[in-house]
Amino acid sequence: MDEKAVDHVQEALRIVDAARERNITLRIMGAVAIIIKCKNFLSLHNSLGRRLTDIDLVGLNRQSSGICTIMKNLGYEVAKDMLIHENRFFFYNPKNRLKVDIFLDRLKMNHTIDFRKRLDKDYPTISLADLLLEKLQIVQINEKDIKDILVLLRAHPVKETEDGINADYISRLLADDWGFHHTVMANLNKIMLFSKKSGVLDEGDKATIDLAISKLVAAIDHMPKTARWKLRARMGTAISWYNSVEEVERQ
Repeated sequence: MDEKAVDHVQEALRIVDAARERNITLRIMGAVAIIIKCKNFLSLHNSLGRRLTDIDLVGLNRQSSGICTIMKNLGYEVAKDMLIHENRFFFYNPKNRLKVDIFLDRLKMNHTIDFRKRLDKDYPTISLADLLLEKLQIVQINEKDIKDILVLLRAHPVKETEDGINADYISRLLADDWGFHHTVMANLNKIMLFSKKSGVLDEGDKATIDLAISKLVAAIDHMPKTARWKLRARMGTAISWYNSVEEVERQ
């Protein structure tokens, strides 16, 4: 793990630990969380050329005042050009020059993930299943997110419990949301193709990732779909199935 990644991981842990001491709930998301949860595969993560840019966290909206106080005490300032946007705080630390994005209650991007009843599933990060969904919800998924998913699927088995990537939770969520389901299935296919063509992954890596994707797809396929899902499926992609999200750029 390079020096920059170490700084991001240590700082993310410092923030969530400080929050915990004050009974404030914060969990680490994104690439930093992938590094923390996949320690035995850091060499694979590095070989894929993944680089970190900022720290992503999620907390509860009802604790937003306490979150701001903690961040201020840790040397952070609210980004002047981005006070709050769609239940999302942007912080910047002028001393270590690290950027921290904090989502409140939900991740509202191409698809929405509700974390209000999910933040107690793991610590210091969000759960493995939520980490995977956070990446799979991206309609225009890019290479860096695919690399994160590959490492996550290589490091952790697909199971029906929270000690792995919880396929039951993922399947039930997608069984009620055709749009989210469509995006996830399309992305899993892209990830499978990327894995097969990768010159970095060895045959053991590819076999493990292939098995994980196959188990996840089977679980999703076999989960009975709701009436809401079936009604939306009739319209298909004739109308947009996802939320349009503009990338937020900070000064």
